[in-house]
Amino acid sequence: MKTVSSTDAKAQLNALLAEVQRTGSPVTITSHGRPVAVLSPIHQRPRMFGQLPALTVGDDFDEPLPETEVAAWEGDPSGKVSGA
Repeated sequence: MKTVSSTDAKAQLNALLAEVQRTGSPVTITSHGRPVAVLSPIHQRPRMFGQLPALTVGDDFDEPLPETEVAAWEGDPSGKVSGA
């Protein structure tokens, strides 16, 4: 996470806002070297697959596949998972 002093944040606020909006990464603002605030985007950016900006990954990406789909991958068109 990027860190900037409150003096720099005041002088570069528009640039920091644009950066947060563009990257989706928050910026920590410090006062006398101590973190006091975090400038973060209002909405999280959708997950992306690698460097393909048009391809987004759904929130359920990590969920297990339905049994019928697992069976199809294993070559069983009946939809029954072997060993289950």
